[in-house]
Amino acid sequence: MKEMLVSVSEETTMGVKRLYQMQANGTLLFSEETTTLLFDNLYGFRHSLPDGLMRATDITIAGKIAVDCGHGDVGRGCAAALKAVGARVMGTEIDLICALQALTEGIPVLTREDVVSEAGLFVTTTENADIIMVRHMKQMKNAAIVCNIGHFDNEIDMLDLEAYRGIKRITIKPQTDPWVFPQTRRGIIILAERLLMNLGCPTGHPSFVMSCSFTNQAAALHLGKPGDKFRKLTPEQAACIRVPAEGP
Repeated sequence: MKEMLVSVSEETTMGVKRLYQMQANGTLLFSEETTTLLFDNLYGFRHSLPDGLMRATDITIAGKIAVDCGHGDVGRGCAAALKAVGARVMGTEIDLICALQALTEGIPVLTREDVVSEAGLFVTTTENADIIMVRHMKQMKNAAIVCNIGHFDNEIDMLDLEAYRGIKRITIKPQTDPWVFPQTRRGIIILAERLLMNLGCPTGHPSFVMSCSFTNQAAALHLGKPGDKFRKLTPEQAACIRVPAEGP
């Protein structure tokens, strides 16, 4: 019986972490993690976040204080998109390097408690659990928008929000739900029910970005699309930096 060659093309950064597990136990032959991290996360979200916000709410992003919860590859793409349309972006981070990157890009790094009552938009990008809890939502200003663009459904505490006594959900349209607290009668707007808003509210990433993301082994074929030209190293240059002549 012939040995079967298996490759994996992951969909998210969390998928990359799963590939690291496969690499550790010897079941991973090759992956496309580099292009996923760079294209899907950075350039894909830079397009689909503002697209989703405007389709879901028709808000004016310019002038709003927007909190980028996490400043990794996804967070950087989101922050760049929000800054480009005039939002005043702040960030939260637990990683020293990511925090320094945010600061050098002109993004103040604060805690959730510092910004929760001031911001009008919160975007979770961490892939971790329990980022925005009900105690944070209760302190937010009226009509603050909360959405997740990180990983699946564990960043925003929807279970406790749904179980909150007296809470009222008002569905404006699919994937756009204000939740009104009984004590204050103030409401926050949850997009895509804590799931990935870039899939639930717009139509996802542009096809060209996704194609770049999932075709690392044939990435050079994409360079003709925007009209760019790509050169190879000379043998001497390749030897100098110890990479193949085709590039790293």
